[in-house]
Amino acid sequence: MFQAAQKEKIGSREGEQDLKTMGIDHRDETEGELSALQNVPDWSKEEEERVLRKIDFLLMPLLVAGFYVLQLNRGNIANALTDGFLKDAGITQDQFNIGQQLLSVGIILVEVPSNMILYRLGPSIWITAQILAWGLVSILQALQQGLGAYLATRILLGISLGGYIPASLYSITMWYKKSETSTRFSIFFMGNSVARASSGLVAFGLLRMRGAAGLAGWKWLMIIDGLMAILVGLSFALLFPGTPFSSLKSLCRIGFFTEREAYIARQRVVIDDPTTLQKRRSVTVGDVISTLTNWTIYPHLLIALLGNAPANAISSYGPTIINSFGYERLTSNALNSVGSWIQLFLNPAFGYLADRLRMRGLSMMIGLGMWWLFMLVTYLVVDNPSKEVRYAVLTLALSFVGVWHPINGSWIALNSRNAEQRSITMAVYIMIANCAGIVGGPIFSESDAPIYRRAWTISVALLSAALFCGVLAHIQYYLLNQRAMRKETDNEGEGSSASGDEGGSAARRQRYEM
Repeated sequence: MFQAAQKEKIGSREGEQDLKTMGIDHRDETEGELSALQNVPDWSKEEEERVLRKIDFLLMPLLVAGFYVLQLNRGNIANALTDGFLKDAGITQDQFNIGQQLLSVGIILVEVPSNMILYRLGPSIWITAQILAWGLVSILQALQQGLGAYLATRILLGISLGGYIPASLYSITMWYKKSETSTRFSIFFMGNSVARASSGLVAFGLLRMRGAAGLAGWKWLMIIDGLMAILVGLSFALLFPGTPFSSLKSLCRIGFFTEREAYIARQRVVIDDPTTLQKRRSVTVGDVISTLTNWTIYPHLLIALLGNAPANAISSYGPTIINSFGYERLTSNALNSVGSWIQLFLNPAFGYLADRLRMRGLSMMIGLGMWWLFMLVTYLVVDNPSKEVRYAVLTLALSFVGVWHPINGSWIALNSRNAEQRSITMAVYIMIANCAGIVGGPIFSESDAPIYRRAWTISVALLSAALFCGVLAHIQYYLLNQRAMRKETDNEGEGSSASGDEGGSAARRQRYEM
């Protein structure tokens, strides 16, 4: 009876209008919605695997490349510090910290509005525009001189960067099943790790261009990093397929999927998570309020804030800290990248285990716990006379600096109840992660140099609080699932009445991923 009612609705003019509003082909979506209701895919496992490989090949390299150039342009100023940036720009270290905080402010200001625009325009248009914008701003940074220009370019860069990460994470949740998201989130964050790993090596070469065409080495660094971003942005316009609920063609109208492949790509996600069919044309203020009043997201947000604050601080001062150990200034840029190279293996490994074992919370806690442990050891060896020991411990800490972050993001995304909430949740999550830049900005202050004893103490304290919030997240989901199980049992005890079946189904939908 329920399926018959759904067929009648889909056949009606109202149903057709709903599908057109979503930008979905009517025939394919009708078949897909009925298939989703029956929960039976009408394709073979081999067909789905071929489609999944094509999605991986098209989507993930572009998103990773976007994150790569984002981190290059966001973080290259840390390398510029070793090339006399403060002196050339005419600013102090404390003024530099203010600029880094303004970068985070710019990102934070546009995260939620950016995702609301994303939801309206679609990722193909919006992500492409963002990448081209920050590439242009990065190039213009080479012209800065004085405190005013420095602060202006930092906040402009933040505004142009804001929204890319949640937009990418949202796109991943629209293309992949729940059992596939943690792995893809971790692969996506590899773009960040690759940038951190290679930026030191790139800077090692580009900073030697000081004097070429009368420009400082750090200016060449920002110009070339900006040009790379523009190249990636043009690649998005040419190749990025949008979402499975759009035309599946790039901005240049290039299609990569056959009609059958597009149908499978769309319906496999619908069967796995029927809430994807609830997508409306735009996100409303009510959706934002509903998301912000969902108290289950707050332990995740606190983990992102407290865990990323030390990470943001070290990302700005990593080469400078290593230089203070006694290593040569340009060599410090290369040595700073070693931890990020190790992360290239740890990130996908942790993401794969989180999906494979369906234990995202535990995987996140292990990664965060290792980050806390090695930061504690870094604090304990701060007076060690051996620069090799201090560098080795710091490198181990940097190896786990971001392993836990994408898993925490996938955990909160999977526990969102519909597409609108997922979109806003991802924006808020990344916004809070960028608030960590404000918290972490002043941790490494000029008065604490060069040992930074106070900075290491603050970092360990923040990570300890993040671990406590991780425990709270586990407890809340355990209690909520126990309540849902009791409700399901109570409904089953009422027999096989329609209301009982409906209540049991609702209780099962209330289960949270652990």
